[in-house]
Amino acid sequence: MTELEKKKLFESEKFEAEYTYTGSDLGAVYTKESTTFKVWSPTADKVMLKLYLTGSDEEKTASDVKIADKFENAAELEMDKAENGVWQISVEGNLEGIYYTYLVTSDGETRETYDIYAKSSGVNGERSMVIDMDSNCPDGWDKDCKPEDIENHPVIYELHVRDFSGHPDSVVRPEWKEKYLAFTETGTKNSSGLSTGVDYLKELGVTHVQLLPVYDYSPNSVDETKLDEAQFNWGYDPYNYNVPEGSYSTDPYHGEVRVNEFKQMIQSLHANDIRVVMDVVYNHTAETDNSYFNRTVPNYFYRYTETGAYSNGSGCGNEVASERAMVSKYIVDSVTYWASEYHIDGFRFDLMGILDIETMMAVKKALNEIDPSIIIYGEGWTGGTCATADVFRALKKNAVTYEGVGAFSDDIRDGIKGSVFDDADQGFVSGKAGQEERIKSGVIAATNYSGVDYVIKRSLKIVLA
Repeated sequence: MTELEKKKLFESEKFEAEYTYTGSDLGAVYTKESTTFKVWSPTADKVMLKLYLTGSDEEKTASDVKIADKFENAAELEMDKAENGVWQISVEGNLEGIYYTYLVTSDGETRETYDIYAKSSGVNGERSMVIDMDSNCPDGWDKDCKPEDIENHPVIYELHVRDFSGHPDSVVRPEWKEKYLAFTETGTKNSSGLSTGVDYLKELGVTHVQLLPVYDYSPNSVDETKLDEAQFNWGYDPYNYNVPEGSYSTDPYHGEVRVNEFKQMIQSLHANDIRVVMDVVYNHTAETDNSYFNRTVPNYFYRYTETGAYSNGSGCGNEVASERAMVSKYIVDSVTYWASEYHIDGFRFDLMGILDIETMMAVKKALNEIDPSIIIYGEGWTGGTCATADVFRALKKNAVTYEGVGAFSDDIRDGIKGSVFDDADQGFVSGKAGQEERIKSGVIAATNYSGVDYVIKRSLKIVLA
């Protein structure tokens, strides 16, 4: 079978019917008595579980762990193939704090991979971590309450965790600067007597903060072992979707710290009547050939052109095949995990137009079952050329088909202020001619407005007054 034939195999209904797993227990399911590991890898010939004492080779005692006398010195344990392409193993004993990876063998090649369903990790996301989520919560977490729902009138403030407290005049205790914990300090004022931190957000009157990506992103952009050096990234290079970014914690080497401190941030914002939106990037991954998706199930998680090359509608080297059953499930599982475990109040989807409408509706349905007040919105513009038809995509022109999910409009944005990609470009407010049509389209959600020009003109007077 050629590489192209292997890639086309995943598009068949037969494959989806045989290998779609509907369980909610992928990853490491921990108890004090044992931990059960499950990984979906239907094309693998063999999968091994590898266990470590530490999250990286640079740390002390960084050796393979002895699990029990019956395993002697073996840290690589063979997993059993179960239903729908899932491999599993249960290991007795309390494994809390142990790190692990999977060794996946496909077509004679063995690759070590992080668990894509992992809940925490070691430094730089190299190894997944077995963690007791219940015992790694801040005091009072079980009593954390969302602020009152403001229904259809959110006032959203976008911010970057590092930048929020990075300024010298932010007056946050030094060890918390540029960290999750900066959001837990109140009563701070700068040298001019102005409020900083969370107090500043409260004075603004915002109802939500939209956090630029706070899942674990690529160490190629921010190396968690070198936080004493100047580093910065927006975070749009996903690495481990279900793990908080370690560079914003006070200790990226111990996976329980980032979990606890992330929850403290959410808890503090809620206590100050501010809800939290996560900026999520499920449309592409930071790496392609070597991504954790490809190491786990080669070729399944991405779209391809007719020549077998990676489709690149994201402009980042790949695009995730959200229309495939286990990719769609992964996205839904991920957002519901963040909403349930971390009490997240909303999700902003980067390049949402690359994802398929059915998946976005599944996201909406699943989140609505957790909390109907969770808001969902994303970028509805086209992006680059995708390997799936526009009619299936969550584009702004298709917004009428995905009720309950909001979409940004680049047309109305650029029509009003000028192109976001050209600082010198002008828009309607600067007197540029010919922008009215773009703004009209944006006012009525990119729909066809022929025959209702009076309504459009009236709307324009209101919007642009």
